[in-house]
Amino acid sequence: MFTGIVQSVGHIQAMTPRAGDVELVIDTAELSLDGVSIGDSIAVSGACLTVTRLEARAFAADVSNETLACTTLGQLVIGAPVNLEKALRAGDPLGGHYVTGHVDAVATVVAVSQDARSMRVSIEVPEAFARFVAAKGSATIEGTSLTVNEVNGRVFGVNLIPHTQAVTTLGALQVGQSVNFEVDIIARYVERMFAAQSQPAAHS
Repeated sequence: MFTGIVQSVGHIQAMTPRAGDVELVIDTAELSLDGVSIGDSIAVSGACLTVTRLEARAFAADVSNETLACTTLGQLVIGAPVNLEKALRAGDPLGGHYVTGHVDAVATVVAVSQDARSMRVSIEVPEAFARFVAAKGSATIEGTSLTVNEVNGRVFGVNLIPHTQAVTTLGALQVGQSVNFEVDIIARYVERMFAAQSQPAAHS
């Protein structure tokens, strides 16, 4: 479990094919790996990956074909920046919202504009996930917890303050770019409960 508060922007150091999938080695930049062990989870641009090897300022993780196909990780190249967050531990502050690190879909940036010192970004999600997005609710983009400004069908808007632009990869977003998208876990459970209530009762 994560919070969507990015702790560092790392970079892809190596990408090695391994029997059909890929091993990534990620330079963690300012993110300390103290306390991280083999088998722990780190969110890489919103995708939860398992640490398989540790180096002084880097870690390795295996990425399956499923993850490569269903996230933006399959588009990465050597040197590409990635948002990093270590897994939430008991007692850690919850600055964003509960994020699982299980990317629901790849969404698309459809508009970017300046709003004073902030950036306003519009993102289009696949039809199946539009119902999970609500104005003033939360959404995770590339591992970053964001508040939804407005919703118009499949498109929702977010505001990126200067701090978010500076400490995540989102400040470089461009129209047409693909981004990892995870729905708010609360919205998922609420939708499930309403779906269950609408089902006719079973009779024996």
